[in-house]
Amino acid sequence: MTHDPPHLSKDQGKRRITIEQDILAKNNRIALSNREYFRANGIFVVNLLSSPGSGKTTLLEETIKALDGALPLAVIEGDQETDRDADRIRALGIPAVQINTGAGCHLDAHQVIHAAEKLPLATGMLLFIENIGNLVCPALFDLGETVQVVLFSMTEGEDKPLKYPQIFRNSDLTVLTKSDLLPHLDFDLGCATENIRMINPRGEILSVSSRTGDGLDRWIAWLDSRRRTSQITWESPLSRKDPHDKVNL
Repeated sequence: MTHDPPHLSKDQGKRRITIEQDILAKNNRIALSNREYFRANGIFVVNLLSSPGSGKTTLLEETIKALDGALPLAVIEGDQETDRDADRIRALGIPAVQINTGAGCHLDAHQVIHAAEKLPLATGMLLFIENIGNLVCPALFDLGETVQVVLFSMTEGEDKPLKYPQIFRNSDLTVLTKSDLLPHLDFDLGCATENIRMINPRGEILSVSSRTGDGLDRWIAWLDSRRRTSQITWESPLSRKDPHDKVNL
């Protein structure tokens, strides 16, 4: 026995689009308020995004060790379940708040500001937001961050930026992680870099190995440079998105 696939009526389709637009509009209003709050208080906010297993938490751990108390730091961790990543950050003496989203596939601006209220924020602080491991939904939600950084592991395919263009297009920096594994992988670094630049010609690209420390100094220098110029560059990453991008929640 076969069943015809369900079809949305024209009215149902309009209602779905309206709901999606309302969700994003509300989030963007809160994100704008977040951004103004962080700017007024001199807090530099980094939204870290990637697919699962690309090394966000490990990069954060090595960044904390490399900075060695030079800047006040705090971290907001996003995962569907467990406090494991927040515990790893706290073990290094850094305040961290865990957001568990359950079935949710992204963090939103409302969750972020409430998590931030639980942290000992201070002027000059570097606040990292480790978003949910997902290359789709997090790309749609502005959190009020100063910069957006996407991690792209060399254990993934070179065509990842072409398959998930919005998250790469919106990012200020792409960090190619696990570079120490490159000699053991069938990964074309030149092709991957070309694909990133095809999607986002203005963004910067760095290669880093959290395991060996290679490239970590360039990552720290990038953070410091952007932090120093942040007072004049408080632009939402999503304001740069392609107007032809489709929105599907």
